[in-house]
Amino acid sequence: MNLILDSKECPNLPHPEPYSGAVVTEHDLKKFIEITIHEDKQPIVIFGANWCPDAKLLEGVMQLPTVKTFLETRSKILHIDVGSYEINTELFDLYDKGIQDGVPRIFIMDKAGRNINLQVNDAMRKARELSSQDIFNYFQEFIIEN
Repeated sequence: MNLILDSKECPNLPHPEPYSGAVVTEHDLKKFIEITIHEDKQPIVIFGANWCPDAKLLEGVMQLPTVKTFLETRSKILHIDVGSYEINTELFDLYDKGIQDGVPRIFIMDKAGRNINLQVNDAMRKARELSSQDIFNYFQEFIIEN
C-alpha cells in the first residue's frame, strides 16, 4: 500500500538545483553502488541537469518531508550531472546503450545492485505532467520495505 502525501506537501519554488557539474567516473559510480548496498539500502542514480525543469521538479518532490524520509531510510541517491550532454553521458551505457539524451533518467537498483526499473527509467522526463503523488508512487513501486 502506498503512502499518501498530505495535500499541504507541495514542492517549493524555485525548485532545487541538485546538479553540481562534477564529473563522475565509472569507478565512482560503482563505489557508490557498493557502499550503498553495504549500508543495506537501495542505490538510486539520477541523471539530470539544472537547466531541465523536469529534473528540478523531481528534486522538489524528493525534498518533500514524507518523500525525503521514505527515500532516506531505504535508499541513497547519486545525482549525476549531464550538463548540456557533454559530461557523464558515457555512464548511460552502463544501463542502456540506446540512451542518447533525455533527462531526468532514474535508475533504481535492488540491494544486489541489479537495475529494477530499466523499462521505465525515463518516466520522469515528463515530471511536470505528473502530480507529486504520482512521482512518489513511482519510487514506492521500486523501493523495497526494510
